Amino acid sequence: MEQEQDQDQRARTTSVSKPQEIQAITFDVGGTLIEPWPSVGHVYAEVAAAHGVGGLDPESLNRQFAAVWRAKEGFDYSRSGWADIVAKTFHGSGQSEIKFFEALYERFAHREAWRIFDDVLPALESLSEQGIRLAVISNWDERLRPLLGELRLDRYFEFLAISSEIGFHKPSPVIFHEVIRKLSLAPQAVLHVGDSPMEDFQGSIQAGLHAALLNRKRSSTASPPESELTSLTHLAAMLQ
Repeated sequence: MEQEQDQDQRARTTSVSKPQEIQAITFDVGGTLIEPWPSVGHVYAEVAAAHGVGGLDPESLNRQFAAVWRAKEGFDYSRSGWADIVAKTFHGSGQSEIKFFEALYERFAHREAWRIFDDVLPALESLSEQGIRLAVISNWDERLRPLLGELRLDRYFEFLAISSEIGFHKPSPVIFHEVIRKLSLAPQAVLHVGDSPMEDFQGSIQAGLHAALLNRKRSSTASPPESELTSLTHLAAMLQ
């Protein structure tokens, strides 16, 4: 445990020391660019009700989903993997068999179940105007590419590195190195931004990239560490 804490502390102290070297920025998607809307629990309860299972509390489902997500091990972002997550989320709600999983899976494939964070479009527009190359590095499945198309976010990105297509998930360095190869840049010329301390921050640092950890929940009155962002709108200023 102490070793893991030491590693986490070392990773968090690594920041963008020479912003003038950054030629490209890669972004995580879930929790960084978009979030489920109104929430995972609300969508789960709505789809369940449409299939005859009413009276489920969205907030209870949110808490259960969060607990299941934190406890997951070896999750591969496959359809069967998601089916297991859904089944565990509904465990205790009286549903021994989730007959509406396919409807849930399809619902999250489309823009109606997602919201773009308010700081995303201004940040992407500003970075594009600065001539910064942009790409995505995301642990996701086959639904992400068309979803980003529906949300009209794909137009900002030169390349989408999706774990289900590459065969490796963050924090594996393989998925980060694939983007570096596609961009034909040195790792030091790329900054990765995401909300996961392990998958995004430590993963990108270990792959040789610069990193910034996004933490929108940090109080705006508190001074964040140099390597932490409270909003994506701070990125443009960081690179000037």
